[in-house]
Amino acid sequence: MDVSHWLTFFIAAWAISISPGPGAVAAMSAGLNHGFKRGYFTVFGLVMGIWTQLLVVSVGLGAVVAASNTAFLIVKWAGVVYMVWLGIAQWRARPGPLVAQYADAPFMRRRDMVLRGWMINAVNPKGTVFMLAVVPQFLLLDQALLPQYLLIGATLSFADLVVMAAYTAMAARLLAALRKPSHIRAMNRTFGSLFVLAGTLLALFKRPAL
Repeated sequence: MDVSHWLTFFIAAWAISISPGPGAVAAMSAGLNHGFKRGYFTVFGLVMGIWTQLLVVSVGLGAVVAASNTAFLIVKWAGVVYMVWLGIAQWRARPGPLVAQYADAPFMRRRDMVLRGWMINAVNPKGTVFMLAVVPQFLLLDQALLPQYLLIGATLSFADLVVMAAYTAMAARLLAALRKPSHIRAMNRTFGSLFVLAGTLLALFKRPAL
């Protein structure tokens, strides 16, 4: 991949990361409920999900999902169910003390937050179709593919780490304003609704005609 190709993809990567989606919702939810330092572990999971999608595409399994209605629907509805489940869990969450006030509160473990972020990006067939549609346009087939895939993954990861840090930090700053249980309950239900909305949008997503 030459410099001009990479610069074009670099701009696209930022646009992709900034655009609201399940990843942004997850980052903001984590920042709101756990603060920036702890909530940022969700972003690590989101980035791992990006690498998983890229790996799927690079080894050709993404083509199977894109070509097979059954495979596509299985992955799609797995993502829908997971998003809706996250939304219901967030909606029903107890309005307990926030991390900013009680640093040792028994909130979600870091590894569970990473896993949660990974699942949000990894089981998203829209992401697979996106990778299949966009990534090949930036590959130079007369050059070694592995370094190009690594560069693409690193570029997407860098953009996501920065953008999701901003989303997480913005949500974390709301911690100081949330004092009453009613405030916390309202925010939990807001983010729960956003997760359900993300799952609904995913359910409505249809792959492009082949």
